[in-house]
Amino acid sequence: MFLPPTIRQYLSIIDYRTFLVIIISIAVTFLCYEFDIVYSVDLTLLSIAIIFPLVFTIRGSFRRREKALEHLSEFRSTLKTVKYFFMINPELSDDDKNKVNAILYNINDKVLNHLGSHNRSMSALDEIIDEVYNFVTNHNESMPRRIRDRIFRFMKNLHESIENLHAIHIHRTPISLKAYCKIFIYIFPFIYAPTIISNIGEFAPAWITYFVVVLTEFILISLYNIQRQLEYPFDNIGMDDIDLENFRIER
Repeated sequence: MFLPPTIRQYLSIIDYRTFLVIIISIAVTFLCYEFDIVYSVDLTLLSIAIIFPLVFTIRGSFRRREKALEHLSEFRSTLKTVKYFFMINPELSDDDKNKVNAILYNINDKVLNHLGSHNRSMSALDEIIDEVYNFVTNHNESMPRRIRDRIFRFMKNLHESIENLHAIHIHRTPISLKAYCKIFIYIFPFIYAPTIISNIGEFAPAWITYFVVVLTEFILISLYNIQRQLEYPFDNIGMDDIDLENFRIER
């Protein structure tokens, strides 16, 4: 069934974990009613055990996304600056300019494709970037030293931005903290359902308890899924992912 892109992005936070916690919530609530399991627990446990770690990891993922935007902007601006230095050199022939242009465009494409993939190896990218150095050293006589020095200075910035992007690409927010959040979200209905029954009264309509427990679990697992999507901002799955196409030399 066709769905508008916006709707598909909203539904992207729903996955197998969502259905799993809903099933757990319904099953646990049913068992509480069936075996008359009722007790009251201070629900500040919810904020201490789940909300605080979730907020911490979401904030960390958001900072990673903002850093990625900074490094991508530096990456593109540095590439364009290096390109300008080559283009203003009157000693280079048109064929040489076209050749170095192709190298820079190749770097641009390969880096963005690398970020959009799950490949952790940088060896192929390093070889492509080294082609700029090889080109400069092979054209020493036709490139003034002043231009060569500026190119290498900006290539240093290019290397730094690429390495920073690669670090964001392969490293995530603390895995142990995310695992803790997920496990506690799964077991929370065992604590929450009897407490809700106690708070609203055993003789209140059962559907209220089911609704509150399922809704709370849905919110928690949705926040967890948002955090997972936000910490990897290059795969174009979540609503807040970075559009890598905006960081090509020609756009």
